[in-house]
Amino acid sequence: MRQTEISVPTVDGEADAYFVKPDGPRPVPGLVMFMDVFGLRPRIREMADRVAERGYAVLVPNLFYRSARSPLVDQEELTDADRRSAAFGRLVPMIQELTPERVAADTGAYLDFLAAQEGVADGPAGLFGYCMGGRNALVAATAHPERVAALASFHAGGVVTGQPDSPHLRVGALTGEVYFAHADNDGSMTPENISALESALKSAGVTYTSELYEGAPHGFTMADTAMFHEAGEQRHWRALFALLDRALPSRSA
Repeated sequence: MRQTEISVPTVDGEADAYFVKPDGPRPVPGLVMFMDVFGLRPRIREMADRVAERGYAVLVPNLFYRSARSPLVDQEELTDADRRSAAFGRLVPMIQELTPERVAADTGAYLDFLAAQEGVADGPAGLFGYCMGGRNALVAATAHPERVAALASFHAGGVVTGQPDSPHLRVGALTGEVYFAHADNDGSMTPENISALESALKSAGVTYTSELYEGAPHGFTMADTAMFHEAGEQRHWRALFALLDRALPSRSA
């Protein structure tokens, strides 16, 4: 596979990013992976590589590029509870700066970058994300529905809020197939929130799957943190690959 650290030009500068694609002459579909709050690091690159092995070109931008370049945390900050809490506090202002308008503009740049790469197939792309990246992937998909054939969101929080810009209120714009995996007992995505999201998707006629991963905590896919839940992680891979096989199949896998 071709694995590169690159910079993606945006309206506000350049986003440092990881880009991976399979070797071979046949064009493959493009995907944008939306990181969790702890950013680009070995675990995220490992996950992108696993998807690329299935026959996809995967771009993983540092969503916080306006504030800091990668890496955003070190390994001890992920495994030590006190240091992880301190790191999260440091990253919160970066989350707050990532407005829906900035997510929409940045995603346009990410999709343009993918489309311009040699070996990336013409046509719509796919988006998938984790934790805050799951929320931002939904925001991105509703901002560029004609360019997104598949969306997968895993243990996302803040998808349903009481604000007029709540992401779930815009799902009527979606045209591709979507998948949501919800962590069990997740205060950032309560049963009431899940019900509201599913109601909005159903009312809008979106092709969707929404599943609760019982026993899996928020952040369950991240093997480099204390929130890792092996059964939930394995289930998420099956769900992601099934979605891609249906909505954005790769002929080179």
